[in-house]
Amino acid sequence: MFISPAHAQAAGDGPGLITSLIPFILIFAIMWFLLIRPQQKKMKEHRSMVESLRRGDQIVTAGGVVGKVTKVKEDGEVEVEIADGVRVRVVKSTVSAVVSKTEPAKD
Repeated sequence: MFISPAHAQAAGDGPGLITSLIPFILIFAIMWFLLIRPQQKKMKEHRSMVESLRRGDQIVTAGGVVGKVTKVKEDGEVEVEIADGVRVRVVKSTVSAVVSKTEPAKD
C-alpha cells in the first residue's frame, strides 16, 4: 500500500556519470590555464636565464643583493662581486634577475 522513500527515489533516472564529472573537468581546466601553465612557463624562463649567466652580468639575488658576476662555476655556483674586492659565492638558482647583460665575445 505505501511505497518506501528508497524505492521512490530509485525509480527516477539521476544524472549520468559524464554529467557529474563535467564540473570537475572544468575546474581542472581552469586551474591548468590560470595557475599551473603560467608557473611552468615562468620556471622555464628562469632556468634559461640562469643557464645563460656569464661573466660581467649585473644580477640581483633572491635576497636582494646586487652584484656583478666575476666567475661562473660548473657546480651550480657563481662568484659575484658585491663591492670593490668583496666577492661572494652564490647558488645559481637564487639569482632572481639579470639587470644588465654583457655582450658575448666575438670570435
